[in-house]
Amino acid sequence: MAGSRISYTRLVSQFGQVLRNDHLVLSVLALFVGCLTGVAVALFREFIALVQFATFQAEVERISSFAAEMPWWHVVSVPMLGGLLVGVLTYRYLPGRRPHNVPDVIEANALRGGRMSPRVGLLAALVSGLSIGAGASVGREGPAVHLGASLSSWIGRRLHLSRSLTRTLLGCGVASAVAASFNAPIAGALFANEVVVGHYALKAFAPIVISSVAGTAISRAWFGDFPAFTFDTGVIASFWEFPAFVMLGILSGVLAIVFMRSIGFANRVARTIPIPRWSHPALGGLILGAIALQFPEVLGVGYAAMESALLMEFTLWVLIGICAAKVAATAICVGFGFGGGVFSPALVIGAMLGASYGVVATGAFPDYASSISVYSIVGMGAVAASVLGAPISTTLIIFEMTSNYALTLAVMVAVVVASEITHHFYGRSFFSVQLLNRGIDVKSGFEAEVMRSIKVNDVLTHDGVTISPAAGLQEVRRRLQECPFGELFIVRETGELYGTVTLADLSDSAFDHDFDDLVNAGDVARLHPPHLTSYDTLEKALAMMTDTGEEHLAVVENNLTMHYQGCVHHKELMAAYNKALVETRHEEHGE
Repeated sequence: MAGSRISYTRLVSQFGQVLRNDHLVLSVLALFVGCLTGVAVALFREFIALVQFATFQAEVERISSFAAEMPWWHVVSVPMLGGLLVGVLTYRYLPGRRPHNVPDVIEANALRGGRMSPRVGLLAALVSGLSIGAGASVGREGPAVHLGASLSSWIGRRLHLSRSLTRTLLGCGVASAVAASFNAPIAGALFANEVVVGHYALKAFAPIVISSVAGTAISRAWFGDFPAFTFDTGVIASFWEFPAFVMLGILSGVLAIVFMRSIGFANRVARTIPIPRWSHPALGGLILGAIALQFPEVLGVGYAAMESALLMEFTLWVLIGICAAKVAATAICVGFGFGGGVFSPALVIGAMLGASYGVVATGAFPDYASSISVYSIVGMGAVAASVLGAPISTTLIIFEMTSNYALTLAVMVAVVVASEITHHFYGRSFFSVQLLNRGIDVKSGFEAEVMRSIKVNDVLTHDGVTISPAAGLQEVRRRLQECPFGELFIVRETGELYGTVTLADLSDSAFDHDFDDLVNAGDVARLHPPHLTSYDTLEKALAMMTDTGEEHLAVVENNLTMHYQGCVHHKELMAAYNKALVETRHEEHGE
């Protein structure tokens, strides 16, 4: 009997140890998040198809061919009315009165410990689904990523996971969303690490891979085992053709910059138009409809037009026209406030550029050039990678869709060239520039989050030398000599901070004893000195020291009572920051 009780106790103890194993718990959660996100992405796509059928009576992704047969007023009115609905929903219900997308996921990961609102995630998906269904020239992958990240973050918060585990779970949602969208599990996992998580530590990478595979399985069960779009990959005619791919990479980088800057320009134009902000998408929809009368291929995600380009169904001038129209249409839709992403438009624009380039190349060197579809795929990958700032995962998406190793080499060359150009002349990615325009620098996001996690009260010291305002000048000199950092804090008898004094503040009276009976500490004090409260953060403390040039700051209870609590020193602040940074890095990388 006693032996059975011991065995039962040991079993319970071992089970408890298993539950405390972060790696195992995170792997199980990753599987659940992957399946949940896969289902959510599938439902999101079904919602888009439902709205698109209601507005254009069109099959999934074939909106352009249906729109071409419709009356002009229908093509113009649907995006305009859809934009009106999107504008009202965005203005009334979404934070910041703007659509939410991938940049918000990156911000949440970098600055908020992976915390996102599920309500905002669902509303953002609704707005994006209505936008795409109404014909907006935007992508569905970005909203899918935001939706997956919101759901995974909600699970992390409900389970009260640590900041590190919540961020990893956020990456799981992103990976599953990308994998489910493209039927590309490898690319989904690497996209999450490359764009959102920012590192490839095994503690994060393993569950992200599990989630990506789970999302792919759900997508294949729902839609079938085939990629987002199909085409004939073709073959590379010769390795001597690689200089032509380098030139295509240069053109792709330039076009990506034009595309991204066009969105910013359209947004600035929208803000100058004297109409209510909620009506901006309606005006953008009206302009989009006018463009679609000539180029219906700009409507929706545009995959049908891209497949037509890959199958060489367009002439050179039609390809150029669609490319320019797609740039303008996407810039207007995103800049004027429609919900949706930029990945699909970037793929379409790159495909049109590559196909145009291929027409010229095959015409000039018919015996040495590859097929037009090869150039189209290379351009597609180069432009998309430059816009997303994700050269690795974009290249892998192409590889998983084509299973053509030689073609992937050409894509890699063009992607590297295009990414370097955009990185040098524009920024790391469209998302990072969007965040910078909001005053958010994700490069320092990790460090900023660490600094915000440390309160001044955590590094408060009591070695500050205090003195009464009534103290004589001789007493001030003596206390300054005893003070190790050469600054006194003048505190009233009631405990309020009155001011500070240094040797420089004494001026002429520093060494002239004739002033000893005429001047006291209160007379030479600097009144209203820079100070901190005990609940301020390390980030604010270091910023104040930088702005004022002070290395020692008084700390008060609050700005109302000004009750002196102690002081902080620059040296101790930096030591606390470095210690927290090292500990957090170890936690993030599972060390």
